[in-house]
This record gives sequence, C-alpha cells and structure tokens, in this order.
Amino acid sequence: MADVEQNAAVPDGSSNGSDAVNGTAGRFVSSAEGTALAYGSLLLMALLPIFFGALRSVGCSKSKRENRTDWAYNASDMPETITSRDAARFPIIASCTLFGLYLFFKIFSQEYINLLLSMYFFVLGILALSHTMSPFMCRVFPAQLPNKQYQLLFTQGSGESKEEIVNYEFDTKDLICLGISSVVGVWYVLKKHWIANNLFGLAFALNGVELLHLNTVSTGCILLGGLFVYDVFWVFGTNVMVTVAKSFEAPIKLVFPQDLLEKGLGASNFAMLGLGDIVIPGIFIALLLRFDVSLKKNTRTYFYTSFLAYIFGLGLTIFVMHTFKHAQPALLYLVPACVGFPVLLALFKGELTEMFSERHDSVHLEEKTKMPRPQLCGSTLN
Repeated sequence: MADVEQNAAVPDGSSNGSDAVNGTAGRFVSSAEGTALAYGSLLLMALLPIFFGALRSVGCSKSKRENRTDWAYNASDMPETITSRDAARFPIIASCTLFGLYLFFKIFSQEYINLLLSMYFFVLGILALSHTMSPFMCRVFPAQLPNKQYQLLFTQGSGESKEEIVNYEFDTKDLICLGISSVVGVWYVLKKHWIANNLFGLAFALNGVELLHLNTVSTGCILLGGLFVYDVFWVFGTNVMVTVAKSFEAPIKLVFPQDLLEKGLGASNFAMLGLGDIVIPGIFIALLLRFDVSLKKNTRTYFYTSFLAYIFGLGLTIFVMHTFKHAQPALLYLVPACVGFPVLLALFKGELTEMFSERHDSVHLEEKTKMPRPQLCGSTLN
C-alpha cells in the first residue's frame, strides 16, 4: 500500500518540496513545529476512519446477518466479505495495477490521465462522502422539515418478464448529503485543494473499514502478510510506488502541509499517508472489534490493543522516515504491530484457538453493547 512520505507531491500537481531534503537552493525548509504539526495531523486523520469505521462495521455486520433495514443500509452499502482466497490474490492484483499505472504515467500524458481519474473519483468521492455524512444528517435534520421519499426505478422488459435493474429509494436527507458532497467534489475538481482531497480521502477510508469485512483472523493475517511483502518490495526495491503516488492526482492519500504555519492554507510542502495504510490495518482492527463483541464479555480488549498497536506502528514509521529522510513502507511497521500485539494477548489469555477458529463476518452480535450503535438513515436499495 502507499507509503508514508515526506515532502510529497502537492494535490494540484505543482512542484513539491522534495528538493528541500536534498538541499537545493531556493526551496523552503519546514520548521520543526510545522513538521510536527503535519505528522500529528496525519496520525489523527488516520485514526478517525479506523475508529468510527470499526464501530459502524459492527452494525453493518449485524444488519447483514439479520437481513434487516431498520438501520436503512443500502444493498450497495452492505459489507463485502474477503475470503482467504481473495486475500491471497490481492497483493498480486495490487502489484499488477500499480505497475500498470506506472507504465501509463510513463507512456501517456500525465495531464490527460489525471483528468480522467479526477472525473472518476469525483463521482466516487461524492457517493462516499454522502454515505459518511448520513448518520450525522439524521441527528441534525430539523424535525419540522418534511422528509419526502423518492424512488429511482429502472426495469428491463415488459409484462411478466419485467425485471428490476435498479430500485433505489432515498429521501430529503439523502439529497442534502448529496448536495453538500457535490460542492466538495466541484471544489476538488477545480482547485485540487488539499482539504477537499482529505475530505474525500477520509470518506473513502471510513467506507472501506466499514464495508470490507475479513471473515476470519487467519484471512486477515494472509492479507496483511501478503501486503507486507508487496509494500516493502515496491517502496524499497523500485521507485514505482513513490512515482505513482506523486503522479496520481486523486484522493487516494491524506496530505498535510508542513509549511502551514508559515504559508497558511496556501501551503505546498506536503507530507502524505496512503489510504492503504489506513484501510488495510483498519479492516483487521474492525475484525477484532467484532471478535470482542462475539465473546460477550462487555470488554473491547482486542480492539483497543490493536488500535494502540496501530498508533505505535504509524508513529514508528514517521520517526524512521523523518530520521532517514526516505519514504517508508508503512505496512513494514504496521503489520507486525497490529497482528503481533493482539495475537500475543490472545495467547496470554488462552483465547488463541478461539480467535483463529471462529468466523466473524456473520457472528451473532449482542443487542446491547457498550459501543455506540451507528444510526444510519435514508435510503434502501432492493
């Protein structure tokens, strides 16, 4: 997955501050305070989608198991279960995709490729951000305003042979979320501003943690182990990962300016964190939360252990990257931390066999839990 890097390419494709590391004259060198602020902000932004995405994944899993719509999940918002076979193939598919993008950027004009990608992520970003905002909109939507229901229906054929292709029901709250998300999308397409980039990136990350479910801990270990090798090879073995990350003008990374204190919102010297370094460990942490719930002990020991392990691993990544002034494959540090600490805890508590033997994609969840239940509203898709 994408690396943690200092002085990353700015979202609008202009020149970055990487020459500051090499001592090129005329380049701005970030202050210690600005660098600390950038790293701390990246760490905080990485934790938010993992924490809230994991909480929402519990409700999402229960909704799938009971096949209910009382939380109003779309069928398109139902979780996608990752099997061990999927996990084993994913690093190979990711490698082919990454190298394909690298060749595209080498052969074709970067401007036209990024224009096409901008339109693609414009649509995806609006939908992701709208889904992310939905629970908040449920809480703040005035009860006095009418919440009208709408339906978008596409059918094929006629008479008895008529078949529904799309049957999408939504309401006023969904339209408001869609409108706000569209404003952010236009802002991103026109300006490529780093704040708009991060709003979309956070939405993608949260949706990924919520809706991508590992079925077992073993599957999680296969996935993280494979991507561990993938990340190390493409960052240390080649320049492919860094080249694509700098050339790819899409919200697939979180960025934060290291010169924000000096230049304000117009800053251009960015540190970045790839979304893969959030989503991949995040779905494993969410799996451990569902495992905690399945134990019915009213504790979240494995979830909090893995969450703290993620903080430790990402902090170590940033420290090594800052010390050696070189992009780091974050999964090199995150995978051993996020897998190792919970496994050692399970071994100490005598629950290792139970951890690796149970399936947690459709596990029976408690009706009442100390974790807050996500309240989703709005649309259904049949």
